[in-house]
Amino acid sequence: MATISATLNSSSGKTARLEARITKQQKAFFLRAAQLAGLSLTDFVVASAQENASRTLRDHDAMVLSDRDRKAFVSALLTAPEPSTRLRKAVQRYKARQQHGTNAR
Repeated sequence: MATISATLNSSSGKTARLEARITKQQKAFFLRAAQLAGLSLTDFVVASAQENASRTLRDHDAMVLSDRDRKAFVSALLTAPEPSTRLRKAVQRYKARQQHGTNAR
């Protein structure tokens, strides 16, 4: 798996420790996947957790950005500038055409 090996190569100076209690079935499941990926169980679990954490953070950041964009949009609607003279004339022409039942220019 290219993504897993790239994730592992970027780590150096490992000093922190992480432990977890898992079932025998989970360990066997993870070990099988690690072997298929050509990695140790520890490297596989750490890389998989890192990929999932990155995806979760990316999704969260996208939601935050969307929320920020939503607020900017609502703010723009609530504080919209007055229509320009050109826009007012275009609206008048549109309404006149609608009243006369024609869409011709």
